[in-house]
Amino acid sequence: MSQPAIFSVSDVARRPRRTLVPGVGTALDSARGYLTESADAPTPALRYVNAHLAALRTAAAVLAQRADPGAKQGRARGPRSAWELLPAAAPELHEWALYFAAGAAKRAAAEAGLGPAVTAEQADVLLNDARAFLAVVESLLGCGPLRRTG
Repeated sequence: MSQPAIFSVSDVARRPRRTLVPGVGTALDSARGYLTESADAPTPALRYVNAHLAALRTAAAVLAQRADPGAKQGRARGPRSAWELLPAAAPELHEWALYFAAGAAKRAAAEAGLGPAVTAEQADVLLNDARAFLAVVESLLGCGPLRRTG
């Protein structure tokens, strides 16, 4: 799902930095860590798993920032994935949510070591897409790349 840039660097530079709710910076930092682990992974399966986890942490940042604290949780439905919740919090990320949700079963198979769950090409594509998703979310949240402090 490699997509063209939605925002230019000049668009992002003109936007004021927003105040992030607690946990957003941590989730984005975690996503960057998973991207690094993915890029350094010795196998396609591990690369795919870490890239998918990076995307999941990126989605968690959006949910933390935009979730409506007064919204009903819908306990009767049971637990819902970040990919199910993301379109309500950020409709502009609906296609990304569908894309990464479609890869969740493949990630689970790769984590479980069920045969050759993913190819090197699939892992590389997912890594690139997870990087793009993080960049889109950073622009959307108006925070840009955050620097690790320790």
